[in-house]
Amino acid sequence: MNDSPSTADLVDEHGALLRVCDVQFQQFGKVRAFSGPVRTVSCYEDNGLVRELLNTPGEGSVLVVDGRGSLRSALTGDLIAKAAVDNGWAGLVLYGAVRDSAVLGTLPLGIKALGTNPRKSSKAGAGAVDVPVGFGGVTFSPGDVLHADDDGVVLLPPAA
Repeated sequence: MNDSPSTADLVDEHGALLRVCDVQFQQFGKVRAFSGPVRTVSCYEDNGLVRELLNTPGEGSVLVVDGRGSLRSALTGDLIAKAAVDNGWAGLVLYGAVRDSAVLGTLPLGIKALGTNPRKSSKAGAGAVDVPVGFGGVTFSPGDVLHADDDGVVLLPPAA
């Protein structure tokens, strides 16, 4: 959603209650500011669970994927991102790489990732869904509320 306050305004409003991710992500989706409740996937160079989850109703959620920072293969490309759009996901935050970046920039979806790689990942489905994942000095837990824009990614607990 684009009507959420900026991450800078959220920092000013919530102070220490707000958790700020220190990773310097690149923007890939057409939607530059997005927010929603967090869902998570933990995986390594395998996007089977990412694809599976994004093919289910997102209901405005943001999928946070801990790919352990690997840039050796892409965890999301145009087909998986299109599934996210079709199923009502607000955005993706990938601690890993994407591919098909030119197409991703045309999709009405927020997408942040570390970078790009044209290589496909494996599709075995190894990993875990809806478990706490951590990177950039913060832990992302299912149900947290994530806000992202050009300045960064921040988290609030569900009740804040």
